[in-house]
Amino acid sequence: MTSTTEPTVPLSVEQLSATTLLRFATAGSVDDGKSTLVGRLLHDSKSVLTDQLEAVEHASRNRGQDTPDLALLTDGLRAEREQGITIDVAYRYFATARRRFILADTPGHVQYTRNMVTGASTAELTVVLVDARNGVVEQTRRHAAIAALLRVPHVVLAVNKMDLVEYKESVFAAIAEEFTAYASELGVPEITAIPISALAGDNVVDPSANMDWYGGPTFLEHLETVPVSHDLTTCHARLPVQYVIRPQTAEHPDYRGYAGQIAAGAFHVGESVTVLPSGRTSRISAIDLLGAPVDVAWTTQSVTVLLEDDVDISRGDLLVPTKDAPATTQDIEATVCHVADAPLTIGHRVLLKHGTRTVKALVKDIPSRLTLDDLSLHPHPGHLDANDIGRVKIRTAEPLPVDSYADSRRTGSFILIDPSDGTTLTAGMVGESFASPEPVKAEADDDGWDF
Repeated sequence: MTSTTEPTVPLSVEQLSATTLLRFATAGSVDDGKSTLVGRLLHDSKSVLTDQLEAVEHASRNRGQDTPDLALLTDGLRAEREQGITIDVAYRYFATARRRFILADTPGHVQYTRNMVTGASTAELTVVLVDARNGVVEQTRRHAAIAALLRVPHVVLAVNKMDLVEYKESVFAAIAEEFTAYASELGVPEITAIPISALAGDNVVDPSANMDWYGGPTFLEHLETVPVSHDLTTCHARLPVQYVIRPQTAEHPDYRGYAGQIAAGAFHVGESVTVLPSGRTSRISAIDLLGAPVDVAWTTQSVTVLLEDDVDISRGDLLVPTKDAPATTQDIEATVCHVADAPLTIGHRVLLKHGTRTVKALVKDIPSRLTLDDLSLHPHPGHLDANDIGRVKIRTAEPLPVDSYADSRRTGSFILIDPSDGTTLTAGMVGESFASPEPVKAEADDDGWDF
């Protein structure tokens, strides 16, 4: 088979620097066509290298297919290719003249919901695929709930396989109406519905000649133009300390720096800062960035901060502006998505990882579990099974400086870990969500875990 794809023309450094970055994730039920959509997007936007396409064409021929299976561009694991499903998150990086992209193609099986949580946790946009023949199903509702839980600001409903329903506008309209009503009730701020056929290429990169009743943007056009705000410098400034640098060399005998990646906001030389959870204060004397001193540093930059005073600081501490310090607490209320096979139960002894700090914790109560069908709350279920979404009350062994997830996705999130084997149990988001909080039970625990 001879490829007729035009060669990819790489963007220059100047062009790339002038574009914004969009992180987005795909989600949907099994066989809804997520990987095919991603493959079609990469292929038609000319973001596929020649050797990659040749490898896909070769693999497709070996499977007896006459045309390239574009899903193979993302389904790279052997088990994925054998079964024709997505098992792990596949990350792809590409760019157009208007924007750079980092996409995460996530699995559709219920047992891989944890992967969808991982892929969407840093996304500014989530694409929820729906098979036009099946409409909104349970997994569709689950993915909409996760997008709302993770406070993803933009959701695209991609109604796929429109070619199999004769490109009927009525089919698309009914699905879009049902999904929009459900997602809006969850609190999703923006929902855009686009009818597509990933296999045929309709409305993915190029407008479809089969759906003249649709006057909206193509899938790629929407990705290129959706507003994305990366200005996190106005957020609450937070720097989780990852490492204390003390070279103790002849050149730097007294150097003591606190290194980490700024999670949110900006830090300035001369600014008064507080170390949490200890509460000690000092003033920033210098900031080193890439080996050079700077006067200010902001979100996502990895820096080393030096203070005027010798303060006891170690990995896991949090540097914050003194005038904008969060309260520390040992009692955390959160909405969680349970991702482990074993259930999470009241009295469960866990490790809680928040930023760079890990502490012992107890699950004191599970006030409610969300029922995805009608968004009702099942009160006091006593446990959460794999993929359940619910509210939890947690008591930590040490005070933690947590923000509300609504204020900061970085410092308002945490994970629960099994202390026996290090398995990730649960992903948590601090504060309010679409699940209403309920009073904490005043129950004691034992075995040295009663804080």
